[in-house]
Amino acid sequence: MSRFTGRVAVVTGAAQGIGAATALRLAEEGAAVAVVDLTAERAQGTADAVAAKGGTARAYGCDVADHEAVAAVFAEVVRDLGGLHVLVNNAGITRDNLFFRMPRSDWDAVLTVNLTSAFNCAQAAQAYMVEQRYGRIVSLSSRSALGNRGQANYAAAKAGIQGLTATLAIELGPYGITANAVAPGYIATAMTAATAERVGSTAEEHQRLAAERTPLRRVGQPEEVAAVVAFLASDDASYVSGQTLYVNGGAR
Repeated sequence: MSRFTGRVAVVTGAAQGIGAATALRLAEEGAAVAVVDLTAERAQGTADAVAAKGGTARAYGCDVADHEAVAAVFAEVVRDLGGLHVLVNNAGITRDNLFFRMPRSDWDAVLTVNLTSAFNCAQAAQAYMVEQRYGRIVSLSSRSALGNRGQANYAAAKAGIQGLTATLAIELGPYGITANAVAPGYIATAMTAATAERVGSTAEEHQRLAAERTPLRRVGQPEEVAAVVAFLASDDASYVSGQTLYVNGGAR
């Protein structure tokens, strides 16, 4: 497929997991991809993986929680790659704890990295998208947006992504820009492996228990989320906007 030929995509938090899988998928379909992570060194591995498959990608370091740094790196991407057509807001962290034990610093960190960064990136991207009357914004929410024990901060941030997405669709739609969110369930990533370790389990055991609670009887893979992101970022989804699509194997 070549749904993204001539398009430039920015993927944040793209050094690993869903972000890396998304960068690879978009590049495989023809996009020039700006692989953004906290440092360019972290992002380089994904950029190299794209190049190894014959795609086009460049690594960029940016703290997406820093509004001015985001604006500067997006301007750099436009100069280097020739435009900005797709934004995937994937950067995120967890700082899990029961609510009564959660320090304010962990609340602030998760809200800033998971939600404020999406505001920063969408605001920077829309300036280019409005001018060209075209754009696709896809942000990563989570099944945890519905509530999850030990994740008051993460749940609030991911619910915020859904509200932000719906509002962006309303305000940016007249300029040919769509905004959608993807809400994964349990996906086998370094983040879920870290959660397993935090609760005294192994990644394998944690995944086995999650699979037992999932109608498809398995956990998801980053590539499966990337496929949904690619659909929403493509012109196949040209009349889809303001939506949150859950990718969770049928779990409730």
